[in-house]
Amino acid sequence: MTLASAAHNLVRQPEVVTASSITHVRPQDIPVRAFATQGQPTAVLGVGVCLPDRVLTNAELEQMVETTDGWIVERTGIRERRMAPPGTASWELGAAAGREALAAAGVEPEEVDLVMVASSSPDAPFPSMACRVQESLGLANAWAFDLLAACTGLLYEVAVADAMIASGRCRTALVIGAEVLSRILDWSDRSTCVLLGDAAGALVVGTPQRGGGIRSWCLGADGRLWNLLTYGQRADKGAYAVGDTEARFRMNGRETYLFAVDNFARQAEAVLAAAGLGVGDVDLFVPHQANRRIIEAAARRVGFSMDQVMVNIERFGNTSTATIPLALRDAADQGRLQPGDRVLLASFGAGLTWAACLLEWE
Repeated sequence: MTLASAAHNLVRQPEVVTASSITHVRPQDIPVRAFATQGQPTAVLGVGVCLPDRVLTNAELEQMVETTDGWIVERTGIRERRMAPPGTASWELGAAAGREALAAAGVEPEEVDLVMVASSSPDAPFPSMACRVQESLGLANAWAFDLLAACTGLLYEVAVADAMIASGRCRTALVIGAEVLSRILDWSDRSTCVLLGDAAGALVVGTPQRGGGIRSWCLGADGRLWNLLTYGQRADKGAYAVGDTEARFRMNGRETYLFAVDNFARQAEAVLAAAGLGVGDVDLFVPHQANRRIIEAAARRVGFSMDQVMVNIERFGNTSTATIPLALRDAADQGRLQPGDRVLLASFGAGLTWAACLLEWE
């Protein structure tokens, strides 16, 4: 035996973990914890969105893959989605949404202390998209970073902003979800290419002026379920690690559906209990727009009527980190958000990650 081969035998070789080797985790075995907020109250002061002009309809997808409008609508609730022009950066959409949110809140760029950008389709490992947004919008006094938690990223950002404001380390934060998901899709896979759309959404988070604010949170993650929503064929290592330059979005649809329905329901129950409220106290439930069937099943399980639920997935598809700002903007435009309304926001994403909060609208 050569010295090299002996050394090789002494070094434990890394185990290749595949989806089939992951222990199955039942949704009810995953702990969900919630807590009431403390310290300085925090509220959503403004909402902004950016939607590419190009609309991709189900009829067009019928010409691209083996699918039908009826099949897509029945299984997802989606009728159309937006597509950004080739070469569009996620941060560019995010900056446009952030500019609109600042205007809606009446906040000047120099008043922003913190800017965060979450994305499932980041433009590069570095520089951060948040720094590009900071420069683009002239947020000279803001510190900036990106947050990676897939579709949950936007609410994770709000949770960070809430904690920073409550502790006095920040007064005003700009949180953004920005996506060009069309570039990570396998356009030959009808099970995934029909789901996603491009968009950005932004929220200005700061001190409430009219007594509103966030009342409770539910935050969590379970890395045992990393394999349900992945990017590339070797997600156990990561696309960068294995040099997978053709990586695309992949999903275990059935297991994701089961997790999402259970998780949405248990988050809602936990965050309401932490706030000392019940289902009847909620004026509007705004869930992550992943799939209409998931939203409807979760609403039934909790006890919400669909009149209490905001759904706009039919127009935009799943825009990952941008879905909640898009839904809030549409709800406001429809007159469904009034000062003092109790609003429940909830999301889940790859990782798996989840977050929910109960707030009183400003």
